Amino acid sequence: MKRALCGLWLASLAWACSAQPTPPPSPTKTLRYAFPIAETSFDPAQISDLYSRTVAAGIFDAPLEFAFMARPFRLRPNTAAGMPEVSADYRTFTVRIQPGIHFDDDPAFGGKKRELTAADYVYSIKRHYDPRWKSGNLYILENAKILGLSELRKRALQDKTPFDYDTDVEGLRALDRYTLRITLAEPNPRFLYNLADGSFTGALAREVVDAYGDKVGEHPVGTGPYRLAQWRRSSRMLLRKNPNYREVRYDEQPPADDARLVAIAQKFKGRRLPMIDEVQIAVIEEAQPRWLSFLNGEQDILETVPGEFANIAMPNNRLAPNLAKRGIGMLRVPRADVAVTYFGMENPVVGGNAPEKVALRRAIALAVDVEREILLVRRGQAVPAQSPIAPGTWGYDPAFKSEMGEHNLARAKALLDLYGYVDRDGDGWRELPDGRPLQLEYATSPDQTSRQLAELWKKNMDALGLRIDFKVAKWPEQLKASRAGKLMMWGVGWSAGQPDADTFLALGYGPNKGQANHARFDLKAFNELYERQRMLPDGPERQALLDQAKKIMIAYMPYKVHVHRITTDLWHPWVLGFDRNIFVRDYWKYLDIDAAMQARGER
Repeated sequence: MKRALCGLWLASLAWACSAQPTPPPSPTKTLRYAFPIAETSFDPAQISDLYSRTVAAGIFDAPLEFAFMARPFRLRPNTAAGMPEVSADYRTFTVRIQPGIHFDDDPAFGGKKRELTAADYVYSIKRHYDPRWKSGNLYILENAKILGLSELRKRALQDKTPFDYDTDVEGLRALDRYTLRITLAEPNPRFLYNLADGSFTGALAREVVDAYGDKVGEHPVGTGPYRLAQWRRSSRMLLRKNPNYREVRYDEQPPADDARLVAIAQKFKGRRLPMIDEVQIAVIEEAQPRWLSFLNGEQDILETVPGEFANIAMPNNRLAPNLAKRGIGMLRVPRADVAVTYFGMENPVVGGNAPEKVALRRAIALAVDVEREILLVRRGQAVPAQSPIAPGTWGYDPAFKSEMGEHNLARAKALLDLYGYVDRDGDGWRELPDGRPLQLEYATSPDQTSRQLAELWKKNMDALGLRIDFKVAKWPEQLKASRAGKLMMWGVGWSAGQPDADTFLALGYGPNKGQANHARFDLKAFNELYERQRMLPDGPERQALLDQAKKIMIAYMPYKVHVHRITTDLWHPWVLGFDRNIFVRDYWKYLDIDAAMQARGER
């Protein structure tokens, strides 16, 4: 009887143990933040804006990447098995791709796992040459002169036939399943930078493009850490962790003198990436709701504090005490970028290289009060530009000063007077030298910052005696018109994707018209300098050519370069591991979220 009771007790104990409730699943780690400008597409062959690139960089994998915490900036393998082999003449680049990397699941693959191969990179790079996709970044590859690809494109254009992806070309070959070889017509010591941007040279599978055709930009399928789970155009994007993402571990080497980054690297070392399950991105064009959304804890990160709130968030460039009490973090980073106004060089009013046209552009540039722009509109979050070349890139000279950074209304008026831009009828406005009305038209957007910049432009031009009107439209519409050469003047930003001055001189290179070169500037002397510097390794000889090229751009003034911007990011205390590498767009995979603290909205 006692043995039976003991057996019954043991059975009951076993049932009680097995009946214990299973622990609840870990909460979903979600990163929430907002873009100030809407996306356009998620097809690397069609992307030309920063915000679409940011999303695509988290979906598509390039062979290389920039080490997240390394300073100075350094390339490292991504899908490549090691750093590429580079020939002594900088013309041949051999990349070996890691076996066992797979694309995310998609119906285009017919239910099968699809491995990434070297042929996928051959196909993806070729797509930029296909006239069908109208690649806004083709100029980068054409400038690199990959053997045979430009000729393949010309054949499709001349014969009006589909681009021939199956024709073998000397400059772009898959030597075997995992080996990619790229051969250039000319030396290009910095070509590898182009293989470190997933939103540009990331791999797509041909099956996916065939399946979705012209809508492939709505169905991005890559090998990267995230997949596009939901998308409401110009409103909201939701990315979720790619369950097929390969095993990648956190292994960063920060500068030894940065204690905060050293502690982060030690804490996260060995963690599998990505650590965050979801990234929710809203499009909030106006600065005030974007700012309030962050303050209310609805956004976890505020990328680039809007200028109108800079004095509230960081008086004297120090984090406001009320924000510091809430545990909010702040990081200020000089951006490798330029904020410019371009003049349409084919426009009959402001374009052309005749002396009187050059004088008009230079006078307009001299009348622009950049210091007031920085103070009133940008709230101190920028520095005046002296040339098109930005800080953080090889070739930038911090000691260089020029007319580009000068505000001189008297000199501007004298220039216009000298070349016949005078007020003939006494109405207070200057006419063209031939007596016809002089009317400027500036393209702008409806957001508050753009409105403030337009107001400043109006004051500057009024003081100069020039009429100016504003053509208001949303950014994607202006971009389309700009690429077609239909805008007289437009103010835009240009950010470097690599730490080199070439990115900015490309704005003035004639063959880049309609792509990087929105101004459509085309001058033989500049083009020759640009081509020569491109083939040289970094050193004094190349620096001398860069200096000559930037001086030509200043003299002819196809672009008025206003400022180099400073990014100030804020984040709530539940965002862990935050840092900013200006050449890493898909930084989310290096972050973690304390989901419990986020849910409480702790202050």
